[in-house]
Amino acid sequence: MADNVTSLFRSTAAHSPSMAALTREGGDGAGPVDFCIPCNPYFPTPEMFQDMASRLRDIITYYPSSADTITAELCSLLQLPPQCVAMGNGSTELITWIDHLMVRESLAIPVPTFGRWTDQPMETGKRVDMFPLQESSGFALDLAQYAEFIRARGTRVAVICNPNNPDGGYLHKHALVQFMDAMADLDLVVIDESFLEFADAEQEPSVVQEAMLRPNVIVLRSLGKNFGLHGIRFGYLVANPALAGMVRSMLPKWNLNAFAEHVVFMLKNHGAEYAQSLHQVRKDRLDMASQLSALPGLTVYPSQGNFLFVRLPVGAEGTVVRDRLLTEHRILVRECGNKIGSSSRFLRLVVRPQVDVRRLVSALEQVLYGTRRGAAAVPELATGTYSSGTAAVDRLVGSTNGGGMQGLAAQAMASPMPVPAAAQPQAVPQGTGMPMPAPVPVAPAPAPAPAPAPAAPAPAPAAPAPAPAPMTFPSPLAPAAAAMPAPTPPGVPARGGLTAAQVRGTTGPGLTPAPATGWPNSQSWPNAAGMGQVG
Repeated sequence: MADNVTSLFRSTAAHSPSMAALTREGGDGAGPVDFCIPCNPYFPTPEMFQDMASRLRDIITYYPSSADTITAELCSLLQLPPQCVAMGNGSTELITWIDHLMVRESLAIPVPTFGRWTDQPMETGKRVDMFPLQESSGFALDLAQYAEFIRARGTRVAVICNPNNPDGGYLHKHALVQFMDAMADLDLVVIDESFLEFADAEQEPSVVQEAMLRPNVIVLRSLGKNFGLHGIRFGYLVANPALAGMVRSMLPKWNLNAFAEHVVFMLKNHGAEYAQSLHQVRKDRLDMASQLSALPGLTVYPSQGNFLFVRLPVGAEGTVVRDRLLTEHRILVRECGNKIGSSSRFLRLVVRPQVDVRRLVSALEQVLYGTRRGAAAVPELATGTYSSGTAAVDRLVGSTNGGGMQGLAAQAMASPMPVPAAAQPQAVPQGTGMPMPAPVPVAPAPAPAPAPAPAAPAPAPAAPAPAPAPMTFPSPLAPAAAAMPAPTPPGVPARGGLTAAQVRGTTGPGLTPAPATGWPNSQSWPNAAGMGQVG
């Protein structure tokens, strides 16, 4: 691996170089240990890979069947009506068509989150209303506040990722259904469940069945992430027949490749192995969180995804940590400085087997503290280190709140309000590559209340706190006049002095969390709701 890998990250439009590029750079035909790409490490099984390898020539020589044929097989597996499903060449293809077909003027999204939900609408000139998730609440999404924000902004499309990427925040099904019904007058509500297969917070976490009964709800599901096959590029959405049919009518007849077809048709014989792979990822997540939480100054946020969101110790620069892990230890991590609403103090680390986690923990100890744990040293900024763009994207949220590059004028007309002096944008740091729009005034936000002393991070989910009071959503007929949330000072503990695990672990009436070890003993394929069994 090259001594200075900064150029590898600069030269890609994605957040990280591809594994193919890193493998070429290594020179020995082997890539780094991957803690960056959120992929299931236990599926497909070695036997399934051998089966695909033995059929490689036929798979890549001939055209695949039509998307309708492949979709019908997937629907038979998941017991979904084909008219309610559209399969895409990766979830990003479906996000693109959702934007083109159904996002007319504005879209709301909590941040930080998956970048295509912010970038795609801005690229087509839409206004993106970004709702900042607060570090003080462990990045938990308060649905009632989010609903008030949507009403105050007049947003027409609302998106929620559950679990959220990069923090793994989870919302219980009953709360999402309540939110969907409160937003029934919007053009569209999207629930992105790309990582839901890895959750074990409740037995039936998905809202796919509820989405099919509602006129304005789409649920997005990934296949590459939970099947461990990002390179195949396949995913699907579930909605009522009118919405699903609208998207399906725009997709090319052969938008799914022959590898996708082969995998979908072999899945029916491997339900037990798939269930066991998810069970193992959930166990590994608890073990990995425990090991990382033992590192001094490192904060680990509770997650229901197959990744963990961590805050580096004070003084650590994420780009430096990332580059040193790659060059000195051949470990690839996701530095989150270019995620809107995040900063370079945060890493997203994918859940991997224990042998890899021990290697990661050892490498972090050396990079963060020198050769011994608990030392005060944190890596100094290296020569040539470039800005992650954090300041620029934070101003994009705080000053324009997602007006975007092309939609800024429309937002200015819709929201003429004054900006506090502290929120005025400054010069864009050199190297961010982001031309910043002029500020749009916003109403002064109330000063944050004094915070209690920081609580210690919880290595594993804490016991559920008492059930919160029922959420109250603003009426569609009476939009709420809510101010934007104030920026959260760094290092503030969770609300009410609770740890992030306690905030995230609250449960609603009548809900029983699933065992932490996860999957029910089933030899059949899980149904579309994610946690049950078929037939």
